[in-house]
Amino acid sequence: MAMKRIEPQPGHESVWDYPRPPRIEHTPKRVRVVFGGETIADTMRAKRVLETSHPPVYYIPPEDIRVGAVRPVDGSSCCEWKGAAGYLTVEAGGLQAERAAWYYPEPTPGFEDLRGHVAFYPSRMDACYVDDERVAAQEGDFYGGWITKEIVGPFKGAPGTRGW
Repeated sequence: MAMKRIEPQPGHESVWDYPRPPRIEHTPKRVRVVFGGETIADTMRAKRVLETSHPPVYYIPPEDIRVGAVRPVDGSSCCEWKGAAGYLTVEAGGLQAERAAWYYPEPTPGFEDLRGHVAFYPSRMDACYVDDERVAAQEGDFYGGWITKEIVGPFKGAPGTRGW
């Protein structure tokens, strides 16, 4: 499948302008996560990671996640940039989603700002919001990008895009 870049309009961001290796930036926007009908995370202190071909991934400080909403589970994966990730099961409202969030307990140099912050797969939550906009989930079972109206692709993750 050939990739055709979507040219961003004023006020939009193209994921093809994001850097490689990725960049971490603080966002002043309100970030919320809802699961089991309950708001389990709400912050104005999120960080977003921007990486070529991916929608931003939002990382929430653990202090802004409801106590008991996440718990570590066995298993890990490795990001070539950020290091070893641990996974979390999300629990709220009588529901449970295994390995629906992740974090970097000891990120590699350059990514220390992510230590302990939690990223949620929006596809596994009831809803995720940036300010009051409900995000769309990045396609695929590996990536956890949050797509808002100002983010344009195409995005890696859909079938046939792993080789980009």
